[in-house]
Amino acid sequence: MLVFIVVASIVLLLALILYFRINAFVSLLIASIFVGITTGMPLEEILKSVQSGMGSILGFVAIVVGLGSIFGKILEHSGGADVLAVTLVSRFGKGKASWAMMMTGFIIAIPVFLDVGFIILVPVVNALSRNTGKSVLTYAIPLLAGLAVAHSFIPPTPGPVAVAEILNADIGMVILYGVIVGIPSAILAGPVFGKYIGEKIQIFPDGKDAGTDIMKKKGQPAFGLIVILILLPLTLILMRTVVQTWFGHRQEMVFEILAFMGHPFSALILCVLVASYFLGTRRGLSNSELLKLSSDALGPAGIIILITGAGGVFKQILVDSEVGTMLAELMKDASFSPIFLGFLIATVVRVTQGSATVAMITAAGFMAPLLDMTDFSDIGRTLTVLAIASGATILSHMNDSGFWLVGKYLNLSEKQTLQSWTVAETIISLVSITLIMLLSLLLMP
Repeated sequence: MLVFIVVASIVLLLALILYFRINAFVSLLIASIFVGITTGMPLEEILKSVQSGMGSILGFVAIVVGLGSIFGKILEHSGGADVLAVTLVSRFGKGKASWAMMMTGFIIAIPVFLDVGFIILVPVVNALSRNTGKSVLTYAIPLLAGLAVAHSFIPPTPGPVAVAEILNADIGMVILYGVIVGIPSAILAGPVFGKYIGEKIQIFPDGKDAGTDIMKKKGQPAFGLIVILILLPLTLILMRTVVQTWFGHRQEMVFEILAFMGHPFSALILCVLVASYFLGTRRGLSNSELLKLSSDALGPAGIIILITGAGGVFKQILVDSEVGTMLAELMKDASFSPIFLGFLIATVVRVTQGSATVAMITAAGFMAPLLDMTDFSDIGRTLTVLAIASGATILSHMNDSGFWLVGKYLNLSEKQTLQSWTVAETIISLVSITLIMLLSLLLMP
């Protein structure tokens, strides 16, 4: 009966989103209330669980996603993404430009949303295609692979931040293992597959656009500054993880300060302030213009924040109804890996309704009470976060907005988009889950 209720709640969620076209935020709330009612929770307790579930998650996620979005917007406005791409291409040389585009995508997607990063850098892809005479896919697929991997696996991007918070995983560890899992996945789905599919599908940019001259742009921020700004919060967060792991028992003030500076709140506030000065004030932007950039950044972030909060509600209902506890008892007697279960749930939701964010939040809400009731280790929680992200990446197709975005900007037919973008996403998913399962065998008792 418990399994039926949980499965029914996921089916209801998908039906609300796909058939009735109800917003994912509202759909998650309805599915959560459905679980509460069918498990016999008092109606007043259901409402309390909704409120506490929303509040407990958003206290962390709203701040991190909001600050990260502001930083990404300032970086986007400054032209930092162009600088990163052009400099890496020039240093790698045109013969290895696909590797440069993969690295550009990987770095730029840490502070910038995937779709925004892709739109910004499409002119660079077009310029490379014209200059080398190679198919646009030779460079676009590596760029997209880098963007997709960082977007899915590397905080402070919203997806992994939200899942890490719901599963109570350490963000520093998610960054570390996200890089370990993500880089090989991006290489195979990017430069390796990009070269193959670029030879199979010969697509070239039409006419003349900004991409023709982008390689010659002047007056943009320095390459080193952009790299430092992007790596600053990641370095501080990793530093906090190291300090707490190795020196957590020490009471000296210096370790407390380092741990404080490495908290995602402190790290991102510092990053926003530094970026505002070097990419804004120092380059002639007024305070009013910086304020407008910040306000513009919070619109898209608000949607993700609300969906994440609804995922927290789903988790809380499962906990308070004791469905999570009873499912955890069932899992103890099963030989099925909780890490792989997270991957499967995210995969089903992703393929069915398209949104990677909804897939990640739904799977995280389901897995959180299971992990809490089974005393899962820190590394286990980290790998579960990455497994969910892996499942939410697989098989992008017609119900995913990213599918149409890629096809439109690269002038691909639906068939060509399936052959290129969809396959690249699936390679990322399958390679990453393979590495994750191998790490679980090596690192978990």
